[in-house]
Amino acid sequence: ATGTSNRVVIVLRHIYNLARKWRIPTIKENPTAGIVLAPDVNRERFLSLEEAQRLLHSIRVDENRVAANAIMLLMLTGARRNEITYAKWDYVDFEKRTLLVPLSKSGKKRSIALNAAAIDLLRALPREPDCAYIFPSPVTGRPSPSLHFPWLRIKERAELADLRLH
Repeated sequence: ATGTSNRVVIVLRHIYNLARKWRIPTIKENPTAGIVLAPDVNRERFLSLEEAQRLLHSIRVDENRVAANAIMLLMLTGARRNEITYAKWDYVDFEKRTLLVPLSKSGKKRSIALNAAAIDLLRALPREPDCAYIFPSPVTGRPSPSLHFPWLRIKERAELADLRLH
């Protein structure tokens, strides 16, 4: 991805600049100096009211209810995919209206605020007595390995081919 390659170039550029500053004998110039960074890819996408209604309808009618409910909670919270698919019932605090993420992308724990619709969705979900996960695979009881195929089906039905899950 362009963001990843840009970060690599920036780190290498910094390393060479430090080597020159510290007068490392074999470093005379910075070989990354002429590399032009790739333009940032702006993937910000907002749904129109009509698009949002189509998406909501598509989620409501999808046959994979576990995936559809996980995708709905993603929409309601703005959380990351794995934060929702790996969420456990123990992480939900209905009184504080939060969902704990014990290990976020940054390596720290964080709490996701749950609005009224997210709370209603969670309260309406079936709970398997021996399953800790909110969105378990019906086959394994473990977190669903991927929302990829359900998401493709949902966004295709909603005619939103360019929409990304996160």
